[in-house]
Amino acid sequence: MAELAAEFSKEIDSDDYGAFQVNSGEDNLDEKVKEWLILDKHPASIAEVRLLIKEMKFDELRQIMMSPLSFGTAGLRSKMGAGFNRINDLTIIQATQGLCRYLEKQFPDIKERGVIIGFDARHNSKRLAQRTSCVFASQGVPVYIFSSITPTPFVPYGVLKYRCVCGVMITASHNPKDDNGYKVYLDNGAQIKSPHDKGISQCIAENRIPWENSWEISLVNPLIKDPYEEICASYFEDIKKYCHYSEDNRKTRLKYTFTPMHGVGQRFAELAFEAFNLPPFVSVREQMDPDPEFPTVKYPNPEEGKSALDLAMNTANENGCSIILANDPDSDRMALAEKQPTGQWKVFTGNEIGSMFGWWAFTCHKKKHPELYPGSSVYMIASTVSSKMLQAMAREEGFLFEETLTGFKWMGNLACDLMAQGKTVLFTFEEAIGFMYGTTVFDKDGISAAVVMAEMASYLNRQGLTLTEQLNNLYKRYGVHVTNNSYYLCYSPSTIKSIFDRIRTLENAWYPSACGLYKLSGIRDLTAGYDSTKPGDKPVLPVSKSSQMITFYFENGCVATLRTSGTEPKIKYYTELACKPGENVDIPTANETLLNIVNTIVQEWLRPDVNNLIPKQD
Repeated sequence: MAELAAEFSKEIDSDDYGAFQVNSGEDNLDEKVKEWLILDKHPASIAEVRLLIKEMKFDELRQIMMSPLSFGTAGLRSKMGAGFNRINDLTIIQATQGLCRYLEKQFPDIKERGVIIGFDARHNSKRLAQRTSCVFASQGVPVYIFSSITPTPFVPYGVLKYRCVCGVMITASHNPKDDNGYKVYLDNGAQIKSPHDKGISQCIAENRIPWENSWEISLVNPLIKDPYEEICASYFEDIKKYCHYSEDNRKTRLKYTFTPMHGVGQRFAELAFEAFNLPPFVSVREQMDPDPEFPTVKYPNPEEGKSALDLAMNTANENGCSIILANDPDSDRMALAEKQPTGQWKVFTGNEIGSMFGWWAFTCHKKKHPELYPGSSVYMIASTVSSKMLQAMAREEGFLFEETLTGFKWMGNLACDLMAQGKTVLFTFEEAIGFMYGTTVFDKDGISAAVVMAEMASYLNRQGLTLTEQLNNLYKRYGVHVTNNSYYLCYSPSTIKSIFDRIRTLENAWYPSACGLYKLSGIRDLTAGYDSTKPGDKPVLPVSKSSQMITFYFENGCVATLRTSGTEPKIKYYTELACKPGENVDIPTANETLLNIVNTIVQEWLRPDVNNLIPKQD
């Protein structure tokens, strides 16, 4: 730090330097604040820090300065604001400098292939994307930067189209309005995974001091190009391969309501419907325009259920629509609801949507390629905490199923690997309403998911079926699969650790053999590297000590997973009771059994009252 201060102090006049005297009583904090004010050149964040100094808010300064952002496989995501622990101009410059140096090591042809950069409609996203592009361009790296807001999937799509070495999307997806993020894709169009995150993190640490031109924003540069129009045209042409009933779509009797949840999706969903020859949907007027304040929803996340879809339901009711499609703010997720004969709305879970997509994908593919079934060349993929309905479907229909750890960094990369082996990947999903239909994009894509689902609903309507009825038909063929997933908020990392450590030592300093009345047949702990269901107690899936994840297998066929979120302060639980095809099990009874197990897990293992956990609010 001393060398850093000395290096920059000569550039600062004596009046400015006097402002650096923090006098918090903590030398480490004083040095970190001084370092920030030396490095930062963005007026707003400089003013924010100086005000905290003036008002002697040292606890806040400690919070934003002493724990730097950690670059992981999700890139960066945090609140916006000043400080090394926040998303701001300086931390984005530092991240980009480190990423640039890492890519230079990995890709000698980076100056021929370049990078692609996009941004959502959140506060500051456009400026932070411009900062990113100008850092790359200052090093002679060609940059494709979208001139306007785009869905997140357009960045990994663009990586593949232009053969870029990397893509960066400035977005915090469905996080609260004060957050933003920095999401990175490598040259295969999939999210980065280890060890790339560690390599990038090391390069960031080695390039913390802004380079000479890193603070300059100038898009008038022969290295910087706008791919917006070309990517739009190409993407919507490419997704037409998933449209099977173009002429019938024109005549559909269904009416749809769509909401982008104040995000980027409105125009792109319109273009997708045009590409599939579907009639225009009814827009949710209050939510159709981008608004970084997200004024009509508590959380800009359609996964939150009916509370997030209230306005969409009102719009649909007023306009006679029976299907609601919703994107999150960066349009990489899709929610779905259908009006029931009672007049009530059914909001489908991610697992239910994934089951219907899986059926649709293999049905359409098998119709064109019956010779591939049964066989070993067609795959579907889901995360390990998602429903095993696709696995049951694969057994019956003659394709292959693979599961991965949670997150599209795993699923997207596996899909890439399978494609490289000459395999066909029809569909990939995670229960958190993330769907990758086909392989146009190696990440979840809410735009293509919405329009494919609209065509599926139209097809079923012509057969005299609703989505709900078709889902029940799938249960009859492949077995009832019921799920119960939710989360608790916990803002204390030490509390989270103690909860999981306690579970690991519940019975004679070992894992439990039962949860209440429900006996266990196996346990998999991907934090500790233990799996009692595998030879040698060694898990097949990768182990990571940086996050908590334990799966419990019950004797009655229930599977329950407890895990922490990688991007939010949550303890999540995922439970499923899967019945075999032909078993005479009614859905209400299965749901009641599963609910009893969930309640027991919550009370005996999570203990919300003891640990001050905050339940999900609907």
